[in-house]
Amino acid sequence: MRHDGVSGWYARLDRVIDDRPEQIRIWLSAWEESLRKKKPVAAHLPEDWPTLPATLLTDPGNVLDHLLARHDAELDGRSPRGAHPTPPKLADSIIVSELLEAVQEEIEEEDDTPTLPLDALPPGFRHQIASLNLAHLQNDDSPESDAAALEEVEREIRTRSGVLLPMADPATGGGLFAARILKQHSSASKKWSGEIRLEDTIRLLRNLQLCDVSPLVVDITKQRIFLELVRYDLATLDDIGGEGKLGRKEAVKIIDRVVRVADTLQGEWPFTARPRLLFANPPWLRIKDRFRGHPEGSSLRKELGEALRSLRDGEMKRFSTMRGNVNLYRLFIERGLQILLPEGRLRIIVPDSLLREQSSSPLRQLLVSKHEWENIWFFDEGNCLFSGISQGVVVISVIAQGSTSGLCMIGPMDRTDLRSDGKGFANKVPILTLDIGRWERWTRGEWGVPRLPRSPLLRQNLLSTVDDLSHKPRLTEPLGLLTVDGESVKVRVGEIDQTSHASYIKPWNGGGKGTPFIRGVHFTDDGEGAISLRHPAFEKGIPSRANERQQARWTGEMKSPVEPRLACQAIVNAHQQRRLRWVVMPSGCVLGNSVNHIEIPQTVRERLADDHGSLTDGLTWLCARLNDDKLDEWARAWAANNNVNNYELEMLPLDFPEVSTEIST
Repeated sequence: MRHDGVSGWYARLDRVIDDRPEQIRIWLSAWEESLRKKKPVAAHLPEDWPTLPATLLTDPGNVLDHLLARHDAELDGRSPRGAHPTPPKLADSIIVSELLEAVQEEIEEEDDTPTLPLDALPPGFRHQIASLNLAHLQNDDSPESDAAALEEVEREIRTRSGVLLPMADPATGGGLFAARILKQHSSASKKWSGEIRLEDTIRLLRNLQLCDVSPLVVDITKQRIFLELVRYDLATLDDIGGEGKLGRKEAVKIIDRVVRVADTLQGEWPFTARPRLLFANPPWLRIKDRFRGHPEGSSLRKELGEALRSLRDGEMKRFSTMRGNVNLYRLFIERGLQILLPEGRLRIIVPDSLLREQSSSPLRQLLVSKHEWENIWFFDEGNCLFSGISQGVVVISVIAQGSTSGLCMIGPMDRTDLRSDGKGFANKVPILTLDIGRWERWTRGEWGVPRLPRSPLLRQNLLSTVDDLSHKPRLTEPLGLLTVDGESVKVRVGEIDQTSHASYIKPWNGGGKGTPFIRGVHFTDDGEGAISLRHPAFEKGIPSRANERQQARWTGEMKSPVEPRLACQAIVNAHQQRRLRWVVMPSGCVLGNSVNHIEIPQTVRERLADDHGSLTDGLTWLCARLNDDKLDEWARAWAANNNVNNYELEMLPLDFPEVSTEIST
């Protein structure tokens, strides 16, 4: 992982040489020289390169991944500062969690240890020994178990070191997952004879399936895989191999066959055998953000979107879950499951918005209905997993063409919980197995996954709240109180785009004509549950330089509504206690697009007025319901991101005392 103390090294390097492919070429050359002469990489870099920080000396592959990520970002017109490759520690943990038990080499040793039959011991001793977890007494090491594993090795569906074969990465980038698998393989095979180690290394290499759309990246990946083989004593830099090591010529020949240029999304899978195991961290990039640095970017984006939507495999659409602003990582999930053998395993790193955003609902339904969505590892925003970004991260595990009976939720985790042995994470990480019936009831069959706190007490309270509220009608559903004669309320964004109409938005300075302009900053919380509107048009004594006075007056032609309405702060800082802040907006105000409001049909307004004496009183009553603490807990649990989306508000469950009807799933 990149630390703050070295984040500037890449920027300083850009000032020395701004040709990123050349940067990578020089780095690979220096890495090979360091292996040949057994000196640090820094000793072989050009003198004008910035001094390499000590924290970047230990893993040359990690530096290569950063250089490649910055190169890819620049090609897409994104800032290189926002480029963050997969942390090696995360890749190690994922790989370890998928490794099978290594098959040890049979070495006959004379055992002179005296033995005593268990029957000769007193009953108390026999019971104590039977309760011990003695690995060498378990069936896992039985000859039958080893024989079955060796048969799978001979069939090349696994290695002796425990890797399922074939192993694929359809968006390999610099080949990180393959490199870290080589590290695990090297560690597992250290005590084997040279012959068996070499045989298993060849078996592993022959069954890698690594693809990337860029010829440059594929060439770099081939070089990286070879250097990693040398680094982990699995190959030599010379054409002639050594004890348990491949020679360069043979290694390069195999690598050339297993690392290929291919467009995984639009093309055919370029390997004959289908993989049993697939690891990936595909691009987290929306189609609308591709080609931003290209002069024909607009037309290229349109062509790409149309091409992906029109792709078919026989009579079936290749991508059946495309919706909204399609992010490429979603397509890699669907494509990966098509590539895998039945019961093959998919482990993929994606943003945690996959778990809750509405546009990912078709993909979640596919994972549950057509496959076995087995488990997730989830990392909340601010977990420092990817240095410099606060995006939540999830690692999903799916078994192709399996049957989902529930979901194992592992987390929230942070990088200190990751382990390079055992199950891949610390024992203290909380785990919840979500029964499929409960899951369906929570989400009305859309299979969203809520945010869960780590604290056992807070977690139990939240689960209780979600269980209680999930039965209730949603805000816009037919059985809700806010639906009359088939007409229901709708959630809208404020009518004024603050960027497009900036010239009409002025400070509220006591002079000049205009209409109160309401934005997110005008919603306030007293910390005890009372939400109110703090705007100089309605509250005296606000200091002249306060934020509430800036951008507070609308001078444009758009008129304000003549009736009061309900409004909600639409963007809430992730670290604030509340997510939703509702107020009754007086008539005569206009709303910025950082505020949502409820559009209420006339039939519903009349009912609120009849039931509560006036529309204002009815809205005040409804506002109190919407500001309920339990409803806010619900909203925070199901938030896809920091923005409060319209659909999120429309799906709020309202617990009206007057309504006893519950919605059954």
